[in-house]
Amino acid sequence: MKARRILLVLSVCVLVALSAIMGERTSPAAAVVPGANGKIAYARFTFIGDDADVWVMDADGTDPVPLTDDAFFHDSGAAWSPDGTRIAFSSDRDGNNEIYVMNADGTGVTRLTYESRDDVGSSWSPDGSKIAFQSDREFWWEIYVMNKDGTGQTRISNDPGFSPETNPGWSPNGTKIAFGSYRDGNAEIYVMDPDGTDATRLTTDPAGDYGSTWSPDGSKILFTSYRDHFNGEIYVMKADGSGQTRLTNNTVSDSGPIFSPDGSKILFTRYQINDTNLYTMNLDGTGQTALTTTAGVAELASDWQRLPGVGGIAEVPDAARSPAAGGASSGPDAGVLAGVIAGAAGVVALGGAAWAVRQRVAGR
Repeated sequence: MKARRILLVLSVCVLVALSAIMGERTSPAAAVVPGANGKIAYARFTFIGDDADVWVMDADGTDPVPLTDDAFFHDSGAAWSPDGTRIAFSSDRDGNNEIYVMNADGTGVTRLTYESRDDVGSSWSPDGSKIAFQSDREFWWEIYVMNKDGTGQTRISNDPGFSPETNPGWSPNGTKIAFGSYRDGNAEIYVMDPDGTDATRLTTDPAGDYGSTWSPDGSKILFTSYRDHFNGEIYVMKADGSGQTRLTNNTVSDSGPIFSPDGSKILFTRYQINDTNLYTMNLDGTGQTALTTTAGVAELASDWQRLPGVGGIAEVPDAARSPAAGGASSGPDAGVLAGVIAGAAGVVALGGAAWAVRQRVAGR
């Protein structure tokens, strides 16, 4: 049970990042522009003591500060609210993994979900009114949405083949949600409308593709693929799935890519023997630079804060909002990632202990 819990939390962090994809439709609530880079949220795992906490640091890797400090529990999968003032995260502090929110400084922790099974992997809607997440409350991973206060929890994915559905992420304009699924027999990336309809497959590689995070303007999607090696590499594609391009080429696994809010950099996690650290690189894969170098712990990227008041979603009247952006809807109440589901394999060896991490598209 303890090993399952550790693997679950690791996979949540690795590929939590919760983002989404730009669909064919446009919305009057979709005026998204790049923002300025704020703090990076990440999870730090210490294997002595079996502990994981949410940390933040400056964009250049300086000034690391813990926001949670729960000995022997696992806090991970942090996701910044669009205004940069709140963080949603997963924690097993009350028994099993549930979704919580807290202020940007770690205060005001509030529990949002209350299930006997696991809820993980948060992704905020662009207007901050909803949170998408992954749950196995029905004994299989499915995607749900809820209001930001935890009310209105509604299942939106429903594959008839009982395929695990994971890693939801809202597109910057709110009209699509990207997610991972095995519904066609292999781990691939899909997009769907916020009510779960119109699911469209974007990747088709037999090796498996995992995780999906959006560029700030919604034109591109980052993901992790095992198509070239046993280890994961980072790819980028257009929002319609075309132009799939490899960005990293290493003998170790690179995964969990996240665009910076200004769209100029990519944050990712690199798995190495005795060290799992955070890196940044340019959009073309050059300039790979370590942000963390802490030995004996695993530090996994979760999300990158957009500075409040800089960029983001343009304000529109409530009457003009699409259902995806939080206006009136005839569908389910708009509104995780997790799970060690058969997927891409990465091995984390830290402090003399090796952990086989099946990296499911189930971050940040």
